[in-house]
Amino acid sequence: MNWFSRLPAHSRGVIYLLISVTAFAVMDMTAKLLGERVSLSQVLWARYAGQLLVLVLIFAPRLSRALRTDHPWLQMLRAIMLLGATAFFFGALQHLGLAEVIAIAELQPMLITLGAALFLKEKVGPRRGLGVAFGLLGALIIIRPGSDVFTPASLMPLAAAACVATYALATRHIGLKESPITGLLYSALFCTALMSIIVPFTWVRPDAISVGLMLAIGCLGTLAQLTLIRAYSVTEASAIAPVSHLGLLVAVALGYVVFDSLPDLWTVLGGLVIVAAALYVWHRERKTGTAVTVPEEMGQP
Repeated sequence: MNWFSRLPAHSRGVIYLLISVTAFAVMDMTAKLLGERVSLSQVLWARYAGQLLVLVLIFAPRLSRALRTDHPWLQMLRAIMLLGATAFFFGALQHLGLAEVIAIAELQPMLITLGAALFLKEKVGPRRGLGVAFGLLGALIIIRPGSDVFTPASLMPLAAAACVATYALATRHIGLKESPITGLLYSALFCTALMSIIVPFTWVRPDAISVGLMLAIGCLGTLAQLTLIRAYSVTEASAIAPVSHLGLLVAVALGYVVFDSLPDLWTVLGGLVIVAAALYVWHRERKTGTAVTVPEEMGQP
């Protein structure tokens, strides 16, 4: 890996982020496949129990230090919001196409900007406000309320994005005083504990393929989160954040190869509007120095 360490920081950050968005997309594909075989609660339990196990194995020598926090209640709030986001997101995958769900999830940074203005009293100028409005318009193009293709499940990715925005705002309140690994550990711990109480009531005996998918989803989620953190630790977030939108292209490719499904024209149009609006908001926040820089809040649930 000497060749990798000799690369410029920006190039290493881009590679880490590409690995992350690809792992997130493959995890979402796995969740969609697994959700057809077992209950949603089992999918959620596998996602976070797997992450907890991997993190404990990796950080065992310094686990006690990583678990130190001055904000236990905020960590719990973050975990609840993250679990809600994942539940809405994985639930939507059982009714909608992979690209469609991920396209709506691209609203996350814009909802964070909106929430920061409403709850943290951060200043949002008319240009960024216009970008947020266009992002919401893109979501409406995909969801198409009032049309024949609209179903209540179409609102689930939007609810997931709102949960992630709340999670991110809680993270901003904590600030950079605590390691992102601390947040990952507490999220995995709280979510696993809660789902361990719920999952026995909906347990479906998994076959060998389901067990393999359950193991894969936890490992993929952890890989995605850790490489995401690494990407934003080796270079500035504002320099590589646009790369995260390539995850939508990976989702389209996986949807076609695995599910023989391509997004319709309205989903493509709405996705393009959302991504364009997200890039514009990112550009404005970069110019004003208010871009989101907390790494783990930017990925899929």
